[in-house]
Amino acid sequence: MSATAAVGRLHVINRLRAVDLEQLNAAAELQTRVDRKYVLPLADLPDVLAALPAGAQVLEIDGERALRYTSQYFDTPRLDSYFGAARGRRRRFKVRARTYVDSGGSFLEVKTRGGRSSTVKERVPVVGDELDDDAVAYAAGLLEDAGIPGANRLADDLVPVLVTRYRRTTLLLPGAAPSRATIDTELTWIGADGRMLRLPASVIVETKSGQRAGALDRALWRAGHRPATVSKYGTGMAALHPTLPANKWNRVLGRHFADAVAA
Repeated sequence: MSATAAVGRLHVINRLRAVDLEQLNAAAELQTRVDRKYVLPLADLPDVLAALPAGAQVLEIDGERALRYTSQYFDTPRLDSYFGAARGRRRRFKVRARTYVDSGGSFLEVKTRGGRSSTVKERVPVVGDELDDDAVAYAAGLLEDAGIPGANRLADDLVPVLVTRYRRTTLLLPGAAPSRATIDTELTWIGADGRMLRLPASVIVETKSGQRAGALDRALWRAGHRPATVSKYGTGMAALHPTLPANKWNRVLGRHFADAVAA
């Protein structure tokens, strides 16, 4: 059974009341969040979701509850973005073009971490997943604002290095401050050389709640799952290129990528 089919057959998801994107953003977008990521077997997901609190809702767009996402990641030939994350540099960045396949639209997203360790993510609409002159100038400006040395050179050198594809189910969870969570299935990574890795039997769950853990976090903990250090870009690059340094992702790579399906 595919990951999409498995999620579709989860009775909990099917029974949830639908929420549209505008309602979801109005309820949860502006809250201060703590993000926690988990990687777990798809087979464990039904029991976790059975513990969702009453009043939980699911994002639905045109009748679809597992929406397709594609992200094209950019880095320099020297992999400055990757090494910044892998080595925990104070000033680092990530650049991707994300396409919302079902709901429509592509956005260039630039995520930076500056000297004060604060993370900033900005995005602008783009056509497709190519970096034109305007996109390069936009990225350069954000890198410079974050105090990243050589911002213009880094932006000029960006090239496509990795594509990720997955389906995302987004939950709106009730509470004094409503929060959201995402469930990513059909996880796929494609390198610039065309090599592909798939994790059909795994799922990435991300919770976005306040300082205190939410109901979904507690359900995951009761099932034996703890927050994991995982990055779709960093972990995917390390899995496709085993010679790259990947100490911060070694636990996830060893536990979950050992059974990855290569193509």
